Amino acid sequence: MSVIDIKTPSDLDSNKVGSVADALNHVLADTFALYLKTKNFHWHVSGPHFRDYHLLFEDQASEIFSITDEVAERVRKIGKATLHSIGEIFQLQSIEDNDKEFVKPEEMLKELASDNRKLVTSLREAKILADKAGDNASSAMIDNWTDQAERRAWFLFETGRAA
Repeated sequence: MSVIDIKTPSDLDSNKVGSVADALNHVLADTFALYLKTKNFHWHVSGPHFRDYHLLFEDQASEIFSITDEVAERVRKIGKATLHSIGEIFQLQSIEDNDKEFVKPEEMLKELASDNRKLVTSLREAKILADKAGDNASSAMIDNWTDQAERRAWFLFETGRAA
């Protein structure tokens, strides 16, 4: 996806924020992919820890979904276009879908922990670009999203230890 300049007034250099917008659009695609996978596992978890995992996945899915609008609106605020469709999400996502009919609960925990860590890596890369562009607001927002993803990965890891 090429980043389209929508000419939003800003003191930021349009060329520099293009790389930030591109990185944020990748983050957004991964956020949607992670959201849907987390909801998938929420819907399909089973076993003796059903209630705990079901509620954990629901809480995490809600948190993940809540940042999608923030990410997309940040891209728009810096004067660029964001995602338009599921097709674009598919093109940009690096977090892989899980279409298996059955996934063991322990595997769900491990996979989601790993995916949240992948999101952290993407967020750190976006932060570097935001800092280079002098985009303090994106940088600060990325810090919050990184902390949330690290917390989710930690909860999933610790929950999986007992499984």
